[in-house]
Amino acid sequence: MTVAARPTTRSLSLGSPMRGQLRRFLAISGFTLFASLVVSVFLMPLLYMTATAFKSETQTSVSSAPLFPAAPETFAYQGDAYPVFQVPTEDGLRSLALIEPHREESTFIDPADPGAGPIVWEGRWRTLEQSWRFSLDWSSFGRAWEILNFPRMFLNTFLIAGLSTIGAVASAICVAYGFSRFRFPGRNGLFLLMLATIILPFQVTLIPTYAVYFALGWVGTWLPLIIPHFFANAYNVFLLRQYFLTIPRDLDEAAMIDGAGPFRILWSVVVPQAIPAIVAVTLFHFFWAWNEYFLPLVYLQGAPDLQPLSVGLGRFNSLYSGEPTVIQAAAIMAMLLPVVVFFVAQRAFMRGVVFAGVEK
Repeated sequence: MTVAARPTTRSLSLGSPMRGQLRRFLAISGFTLFASLVVSVFLMPLLYMTATAFKSETQTSVSSAPLFPAAPETFAYQGDAYPVFQVPTEDGLRSLALIEPHREESTFIDPADPGAGPIVWEGRWRTLEQSWRFSLDWSSFGRAWEILNFPRMFLNTFLIAGLSTIGAVASAICVAYGFSRFRFPGRNGLFLLMLATIILPFQVTLIPTYAVYFALGWVGTWLPLIIPHFFANAYNVFLLRQYFLTIPRDLDEAAMIDGAGPFRILWSVVVPQAIPAIVAVTLFHFFWAWNEYFLPLVYLQGAPDLQPLSVGLGRFNSLYSGEPTVIQAAAIMAMLLPVVVFFVAQRAFMRGVVFAGVEK
């Protein structure tokens, strides 16, 4: 009597988990590599700007200089400093200090073994590649600070951005509270009309608004850059309204039973619950006001003492276009405060963006 052999599936069952893990590993590795490439592309201008700001003027004028901040390497020999070059020899490429340059034959010294004495090398030393060492040059920041009158422009920018942000956030909270909590005829139509102003290019209203501000005597002052923001912005109102709608109305009713009025409900109930969205709107507007260039250029063209950093940097770049290290140093100092503010409020900022703009 013969018994048929059963097919074995042990090898297949062992191979399937391994193939699944390998597939998962390749997917995660591919996504990580792709994300790293995307991040590198976005960070490349920032890295280039930072590296250029810390370079010396000598390094920027040499075509063979490295991309990172560096200084020509030297070696002290018998009380004098001599440049170090990459010299091809029979033992390979060596770093030697040039002590006696000549056209066809030069004398070098080995920094690693100066006691060995001078080394005579036949060839033209000008064809040799110079050695560089990592070095940070901070002089460009000092020059930019003095030439640009940075403290004054920094104060101007901070005041313009800060005051306009206070007005924009306060007015947006009040308008968003009205659209989210009160029912009145034409509410939806007015809300859509307000949102329609987002697609209206500001160039369309530039000349009429300039004429109005000129008639009021505001041109040449900060008023056109601050006062209009006290009348709410459609984008800020939209974000805050979407967040206010997620706050339960039961809290409002409980406060009304205790005798709280509309403004008391807004201040004691709605605002504390909407801190993430308010922080997000505050940072959005502050960064926009800090980087705004066109409007300050239009209204403060004849008042250089009142101009913010954006306008000052534009004028500074045109005057010192031949000194990239100073220009990049000024740009880094101008963006330092927004970067610090963002990282300090990063958690609340991201929560406000997610809840007000995505999830809800």
